[in-house]
Amino acid sequence: MKKKNVINLIKWYSEKNDSAFRAEAYEIVKEFDQMGDYQLAEYIMALLSSTDTFVPQYSENDFSYFKKIEPSQEPLPLPDAIKEDVIGIVNAVGHNIGVNKFLFQGKPGTGKTETVKQLARILERELFMVDFSAVVESKLGQTSKNIVALFKEINELSNPQKVIILFDEIDAIALDRNNSNDLREMGRATSTILKELENMNDSVILIATTNLFDIFDKALTRRFDSVINFNRYSREDLIEIAEVILNNYLDKVKFAGRNIRLFRKIIALLDPIPYPGDLINIIKTSIAFSNPGNEFDYLKRLYQSTYNQKDCDIKLMKNQGFTVREIEILTGISKSQVSRDLKE
Repeated sequence: MKKKNVINLIKWYSEKNDSAFRAEAYEIVKEFDQMGDYQLAEYIMALLSSTDTFVPQYSENDFSYFKKIEPSQEPLPLPDAIKEDVIGIVNAVGHNIGVNKFLFQGKPGTGKTETVKQLARILERELFMVDFSAVVESKLGQTSKNIVALFKEINELSNPQKVIILFDEIDAIALDRNNSNDLREMGRATSTILKELENMNDSVILIATTNLFDIFDKALTRRFDSVINFNRYSREDLIEIAEVILNNYLDKVKFAGRNIRLFRKIIALLDPIPYPGDLINIIKTSIAFSNPGNEFDYLKRLYQSTYNQKDCDIKLMKNQGFTVREIEILTGISKSQVSRDLKE
């Protein structure tokens, strides 16, 4: 370590310049690593990753184009293929080699935005979502000017390594410039984003999401370091995820009982099984509206809402694979009555 490094560390510390302080510390880490002192380099990296040093938290009022979003504390089960890609993002950020721009593409409800919230928690970063209503304007050329100002805010962050910027549904301003149905102003906006992404501070993590990847501008796609496909769910994945969602909500109430076998039967009959975003709404609503005096009323409501079976058709339910006891739970009709009706 050179005298210059020591002087700079003291200087940046005294000026409360966390970004410069950390950059200097990373230079020292690299030097120790090159010298073969790997243990000391790893120790310093651990210290840097576990402290906020002297930098205050950002406020939503500090920005013109961002809204602060709280990290998610809810469980987010993902298929193994997507989970591995998310772990890859965490690793990429940790390696600190400038891989910092990611595009999450997939159908609505596949967990794109929720995964960003989870990453904010895992990486201990503050999450800010771009407010497109503040960016897009009808006045000719103003949207592009706002995009330049937006990226200026990003590049001037005093503590960039503690922030994730989310462009949720970026297709609002970034559809294919060659699409004749696209507004010319939006084409200019996309071109501006292309230029700004090239010069973005690589200490900031930028994650964009899109439901319209098929008509997404391909030149813009190439500006991202990695594109994660969130459509990779099998039926078994969705059944397993539904069970995790159910258990999470049942842990929050005292009156509901667990009958996982029956629950999985109900979900497995769906064709197609909804993606996690819709599963959460269906399961949460069934529990919320259920009668606290009946521990399995949520299963009855889930079945009725899912299959629109307000009038109980016990023969249909038998053909769907439900036992007499399960039909009793889902209909409120006694087992003996169910058995007699089925014989008839």
